[in-house]
Amino acid sequence: MGALWNSTCLCSSSPLQNNPLLFSSSLRKKNANSFCNFTKSSLQISCKLPESEVEENHGRVSSNNMEEYNLAMKRMMRNPYEYHHELGMNYTLITEDLIVGSQPQKIEDIDHLKEEENVAFILNLQQDKDIEFWGIDLQSIMRRCSELGIHHMRRPARDFDPDSLRGVLPKAVSSVEWAISEGKGRVYVHCTAGLGRAPAVSIAYMFWFCGMDLNTAYDALTSKRPCGPNKRSIRGSTYDLAKNDQWKEPFENLPDYAFADVADWERKLIQDRVRALRDT
Repeated sequence: MGALWNSTCLCSSSPLQNNPLLFSSSLRKKNANSFCNFTKSSLQISCKLPESEVEENHGRVSSNNMEEYNLAMKRMMRNPYEYHHELGMNYTLITEDLIVGSQPQKIEDIDHLKEEENVAFILNLQQDKDIEFWGIDLQSIMRRCSELGIHHMRRPARDFDPDSLRGVLPKAVSSVEWAISEGKGRVYVHCTAGLGRAPAVSIAYMFWFCGMDLNTAYDALTSKRPCGPNKRSIRGSTYDLAKNDQWKEPFENLPDYAFADVADWERKLIQDRVRALRDT
């Protein structure tokens, strides 16, 4: 795997300390002068841009924007992680076919994903207002995808909204499953920070299509990319897809472990229903 496009790579034994989604103010200070860090054991890539680019990016996105976003993430998701836009795009290889990360910020990020990671599909889970909030030129990114032969897809879900995520998961997973089945290259799934919506879609894909139960899929992803996607949204979406009786007890009345695993016939039903959504 390649390092991010214009950074210097260093090896580290501690992915938490060198993750760009820095976990505390002390870690943030400790890593303020770090460059790109790659931990082979977890296949985790993090990026710190050169100081000139940090200043350039930071000028476009105010610190108030980042503070507002991180406060909302902690309040709505109870997520202790933070997103630092000024550090640039960051991502993690989850499986040989699937990458989860933060939003590409410029066309050079698309070049990197194509050249270094063999990305052939990008699934964007952001709403238009998310993209506008961070000042991303989505049209230029989509044009660059087209020029490089990358298939760009969108399945917008409202940020910090478990119900919106629950509703979007089946269609989003259908896009991931189709893209992987094409076998043309890796699939890059992103939201804004790559901490909520994108990992949830990837975990749901692993749960529904890779023979794992939810906890196994969840642990497999979060051990590589520390994050806190909403398990209840995934269980609720699993219930919605597996439901074959209109009189079935409402999901909200079920215990917390319900639909953290499914029977073989339920998984087959889920897969059929997800594949049927490919053209929607």
